[in-house]
Amino acid sequence: MTPAARLQMAIEILEAMGATHQPLDRFLKQWFRSRRFAGSGDRRAIGEMVFQVQRSRARLAHRMGSDAPRALAIALVAGGDIDALFGGGYGPEPLSEAERAQLARAPDAMPDWMRGEYPAWLEGELKRAFGDRLMAEMIALQDRAPVDLRVNTLKAGRADVLAALKQEGFAAEATPWSPVGIRIPPGGGSAALAKSDLFARGTFEFQDEAAQIASLLAGARPGMAVLDLAAGAGGKALALAAAMENRGHILAFDDSAARLAPLAERAARAGATMIAMTDRHGGPAWGPENTPNGKFELVFLDAPCSGTGTWRRQPELRWRLTPERLAELNRIQDGLLDEAARHTAPGGLILYATCSVLPVENRDRVAAFLARQPGFVLADLAEHWHGRAPPGLSGDFRASPALTGTDGFFAAGLRRS
Repeated sequence: MTPAARLQMAIEILEAMGATHQPLDRFLKQWFRSRRFAGSGDRRAIGEMVFQVQRSRARLAHRMGSDAPRALAIALVAGGDIDALFGGGYGPEPLSEAERAQLARAPDAMPDWMRGEYPAWLEGELKRAFGDRLMAEMIALQDRAPVDLRVNTLKAGRADVLAALKQEGFAAEATPWSPVGIRIPPGGGSAALAKSDLFARGTFEFQDEAAQIASLLAGARPGMAVLDLAAGAGGKALALAAAMENRGHILAFDDSAARLAPLAERAARAGATMIAMTDRHGGPAWGPENTPNGKFELVFLDAPCSGTGTWRRQPELRWRLTPERLAELNRIQDGLLDEAARHTAPGGLILYATCSVLPVENRDRVAAFLARQPGFVLADLAEHWHGRAPPGLSGDFRASPALTGTDGFFAAGLRRS
């Protein structure tokens, strides 16, 4: 494909994205599956353009005075031989006089929300989260994220996996905080990791370092009874199984059988045999054989959230979030926390986590829970950490790209008396 044809396809993808809520990476895979004429180089170049538009959408729209897909594409490639790209044929139609005039004008000063690439309506909440660090954090959230791996200690040690990855040509390094983490830089050949023999043998899983830290802060020990309440595809359950040395019992629950389905294969690959799975409340999996009266020593709740902490990986999420959706998520989070309380044994712990940086999903939800549930107190998660503590760990745990070099993440412990 010519550069112009690639740009035209990027515009078509941006137009089609307006009618879907699929994650961008999944949408791109589906798009290219039905367009086999696009080679691997074409797919990489087109995908990078689409991702770059999502990372820079506010600034590009400011340049052109429009957030229409074509306008965003014009702003993205402005400064080069733009007429070679906008020349018709297999590429976009030539620039109009109005578009040329817009490119030629001196742009107005940008407000902070445009420079920071976040929705204007969310500014107050982000200021609550970061204060005078707001712009530094928003700029860090515009970078490409590295690929973090969690070494599966049921099958290997970090030093051995790290050495094997380096031998295979990956620019792998130990993560600075998680003792079981490995980091591959952006563009470091990460696409080949899922096809590697090391992955097939279950020696590692893909998991951001902040999520690894949260799993370790839960303090899971061999022999415990653990509930992963909103398990999804089971990444946290697998991390907890490794921390528990595959001894004890983990029940992974999710009300969507489709979300939960990948866990069976993942657990088999990891050698985690102590994980049971269910998409229904009640029944043998909930007790009394394994967990009397459906009570667990540890309930891990990685709650559905806005995903604001994952904007480096899913930049489209910043433009899809609405005040109404955020309010709906708060209701879901409160409901799940109350459900977690019903399944927490006396002296047990709820580990509440989100991949959000917003206080309204994090500390506000914890405070509201404690007001509703007087039988719980805030636990100090730092007591479960061994070694040099990561930034953001002080009672609860708050991670962000500029502070910890990870995705944005939150974790808090709630102890039943």
